[in-house]
Amino acid sequence: MERQRGSTGERVGLKIIWALAWPQILMMFLTFCIGFVDVYVGGRIDRETQAAIGVLSQAMFFFQVVASAVANGAVAAVSQSEGSGRYVRANRYVWLCLLLGVAASAVILFIGLAGRDLFLRLLQVPAPMLPTSRYFMTVFLWLLPIQSFFFIANALFRARRLVMVPLFAWGIAAVLNAVGDFGFGLGAFGLPNLGYVGVAWSTFLSVTAGMVFNLLALCRAGMLRPAQFPPWRWMRCGSRYLIRVAWPSGLMQIVWHTGYLVLFAITGSLPSGSLDALAGMSAGMRVESILFLPPMAFNFTASVLVGNLLGAGRPREAKRVGYRVLRLGVVSVTLLGIAIWPLLPWAAALLSPEPGVQAQAVSYLRYNVLAIPFTVSGLILIGAMTGAGATLFTMAVTGSSIWFVRLPLALYLGHGLLGRAEGVWISMLASQAVQALLCLCVYQFARWTRFAMGRAAQQRT
Repeated sequence: MERQRGSTGERVGLKIIWALAWPQILMMFLTFCIGFVDVYVGGRIDRETQAAIGVLSQAMFFFQVVASAVANGAVAAVSQSEGSGRYVRANRYVWLCLLLGVAASAVILFIGLAGRDLFLRLLQVPAPMLPTSRYFMTVFLWLLPIQSFFFIANALFRARRLVMVPLFAWGIAAVLNAVGDFGFGLGAFGLPNLGYVGVAWSTFLSVTAGMVFNLLALCRAGMLRPAQFPPWRWMRCGSRYLIRVAWPSGLMQIVWHTGYLVLFAITGSLPSGSLDALAGMSAGMRVESILFLPPMAFNFTASVLVGNLLGAGRPREAKRVGYRVLRLGVVSVTLLGIAIWPLLPWAAALLSPEPGVQAQAVSYLRYNVLAIPFTVSGLILIGAMTGAGATLFTMAVTGSSIWFVRLPLALYLGHGLLGRAEGVWISMLASQAVQALLCLCVYQFARWTRFAMGRAAQQRT
């Protein structure tokens, strides 16, 4: 049995929260830069490329569901192990999470290659976009196992509060992606102009470089020591908690991203202006993602801190820390939304030169900026409960808000009452408000801390 080596006994105040959050805010900014540059360069190639990048980037989240689920399980298992001082168990979970994530992604890769044409038909991708969309999907599918390792490794570093490592990894990926997009996508820097082909392979090579950096960092930090490779008996035991956290998280990701795919299909089949609406939605999501940088960083921070405190046997402090992160996140991001409101038309014009696409992007952004307090609240509370392993609750809340509010309302307003894209944007605002209210009720009144690994479970593993 592994020896105990201390616990998390400090009071977690704003200083500790900010020390973990600011590198992750920068990390999220770098991920935004990658998507922003892709859409910007795609818009300079043609609107079909820009729309295809938006649709396929969102669609690929569906194929990354296992990696995302394992990453959430990794944060819960490793952060709680760290909090309880069980470092050998933490390193065994590092091995287990990476093995499961990469192996599952390899299986999904080949299933995706076999069904990619059917998938594009289900998305109702307009005919002019089909060749470009198929090429992007093929390249992104081959990237899946590499991307899975990259994402899970980043989650493992965050769980151990080594937040600077993912920051550097994303920095490498962002720089290489920008150089490749402008160079091979538009022919800058004296490089051959390959158009959308160059944009697709720039993403592949940049993420691969970030993955290699993470692999070297894992080895240097001693997180992949061969001596701590988990034996089969331990894997069978340790995987129980990981699976218990991961399967609701994975199902939540499926529900979430399937909902977005259906939303794209609803938008793509609007009675009028569907192509402009799709391209505007793609461009708007890139600008909107600026506003998601701080809340996602606070989401990650809440997961780690809550997991540490629950591992140390301090559930009351864990709940209080979640509320501290919530207050800081809502205030800071709301102020950011107020500051960015006058710049929305300029940002839309920067991403697309076409007036129809610009108008749709501005309309999309205005409704989603209004939803900021609800969006931020939901994200942070979901992060806190993920650190406890309470992904069953987060799955129920997320699924209800999307499938029972957003999609029926989008169909009714977009195809019926209003007959235009604005109806879809209104449905997004309404569903975010419902999700925030449900999250707050669950966080305050439900026994979500019981999903953490208890002392008995710690003894078994």
